[in-house]
Amino acid sequence: MENKEENIVFGRHAVFEALQQGKGDKLFVQQELKGEKIQQILAKAKEKKVPVVKQPKANLEKMAEKGNHQGVVLRTTPFAYADFVSTVKAICEQKEDPFFLILDRIEDPHNLGSILRTCDATGVDGVIIPKHRACGITPIVAKTSTGAIEHVPVMRVTNLTQAVKKLKDEGFWIFGTDMQGSDYRSWNVSGKVALIIGNEGKGMQATLKKEVDELLTIPMVGHVQSLNASVASGLLLYEMYRFRHPLGK
Repeated sequence: MENKEENIVFGRHAVFEALQQGKGDKLFVQQELKGEKIQQILAKAKEKKVPVVKQPKANLEKMAEKGNHQGVVLRTTPFAYADFVSTVKAICEQKEDPFFLILDRIEDPHNLGSILRTCDATGVDGVIIPKHRACGITPIVAKTSTGAIEHVPVMRVTNLTQAVKKLKDEGFWIFGTDMQGSDYRSWNVSGKVALIIGNEGKGMQATLKKEVDELLTIPMVGHVQSLNASVASGLLLYEMYRFRHPLGK
């Protein structure tokens, strides 16, 4: 396992999920803050034997770097990325049709957090991100994911292209996104599948595109030429879900 540098989580949903997973070291709560969700968080902290410290709002804003902390900041153990080789092996042993999402140099932490939230909602088995020139799991990502980082394995690799080649060796079909691809509504998502979502502005790296078995596109009839990475991911992931979980079955 490799660890991230930052080790705080803020926001009520994200803090509660982290506490539930036993990842809290110390909980900071805004002074005189009340409410049902706050009481649930305090009860969970007590259950997990996490010390609670009351702090003025200004201190929490400093800890959360002015992010929307909602009155709670949790100091946690450093986020542990899942090991790529052992995670892929374990999931392939458990499932006949695993699905992985590969994110190529996603830089916006809000996009990454939103994508992880959708991954949890649609049953993605794991997310693969590059170690360099991309956003990792930061407090903003944790907050935006509303706790999804506690449930979806996130693997960080040095070389995405090599990771894709290893997936192909394991029998995965690799799909990517591009303006010139096939309509995503005709996507056959059976078997072992990995989907690559490219950088917000630059798309997929050329080296990755060479490894793709099929390119997909999301048709648009308006004036814009592309969608936000998290929106595109949401459409494609729910198409995967629709294909694998048809109505009436």
